[in-house]
Amino acid sequence: MNTEHIPGYLAGANSDPLMVVMAVILIVLVLIAGVFYFKLHAVPEHIAHGKNHTQIQLITILTILALFTHNNIFWVAALVLAVVELPDFLTPLQSIAKSLTTIAQSKEQKTQKKTEDTVAVKEDN
Repeated sequence: MNTEHIPGYLAGANSDPLMVVMAVILIVLVLIAGVFYFKLHAVPEHIAHGKNHTQIQLITILTILALFTHNNIFWVAALVLAVVELPDFLTPLQSIAKSLTTIAQSKEQKTQKKTEDTVAVKEDN
């Protein structure tokens, strides 16, 4: 049987060049899809890092949960937390507490000074 008339892309006696090319293309496409998948999963973390977000640890945990459990709600929650800027309630409350402490200390000093004055007056009499 003469095989000289068979095209080069068909299988010959010892090799199959089309299968080798398709195997390389398949491996490259699988690797590209994996990289894209992991980059997509890291989008909320990248957004949070860029904004220097206060809830970065929670966002990271949610994205890892979404990655391992395949529950998309965790990824959506992480994305919403990364995009939405939560108001800072803690700083005003700390300022109020500090002011109240200062006021209480000044009142204590005033009452202590008054008691010392009254004791000094009574000792003089």
